[in-house]
Amino acid sequence: MLAPSYPITTPRLTLRAFTEDDLDDLYAFHSLPEVARYLYWEARTREETEAALEEKIGRAEIRRDGDVLSVAVELRETGRVIGDLTLFWRSEENRQGEIGFVFNPACHGRGLATEAARELLRLGFDGLGLHRLYGRCDARNIPSYRLMERLGMRREAHLVENEFFEGEWSDELVYAILAREWRARA
Repeated sequence: MLAPSYPITTPRLTLRAFTEDDLDDLYAFHSLPEVARYLYWEARTREETEAALEEKIGRAEIRRDGDVLSVAVELRETGRVIGDLTLFWRSEENRQGEIGFVFNPACHGRGLATEAARELLRLGFDGLGLHRLYGRCDARNIPSYRLMERLGMRREAHLVENEFFEGEWSDELVYAILAREWRARA
């Protein structure tokens, strides 16, 4: 079980559970076509963002295999939510998890996603006791796979034309890191 002790602070960020007050900030980037380009949803309307936010509010802890944790990333200097982190508990038996992240492009290039995602890995390894965490992205999503590389994750697979995505075949990259590798870097 993982019920994070919020808030989690880093030098520039506060990680916390989502609240209804996050709608405007979440909509500011979930509504952008360039943000949704490589995700499994289209740019969201305000109503779609509100529905997604309600799901995120209900994902404040992980209790069992298959659960999902949603974490809001707030920029401390502004108090605005700039990111959306996800931790999936994929297998209790094999102690496997998956990470996901979506950030407001207005905040790209400052290392904020790396700062936040490191905490997500820490939650998975130290909080949930996972053995292995992985992340997946479209091979054309260069910022996403570079973030995983900065986190110390290694590319384990390049799946060629494995998904028919938005009307075309696309490649998928899989990155992963083991708990012992994570601890050696820390």
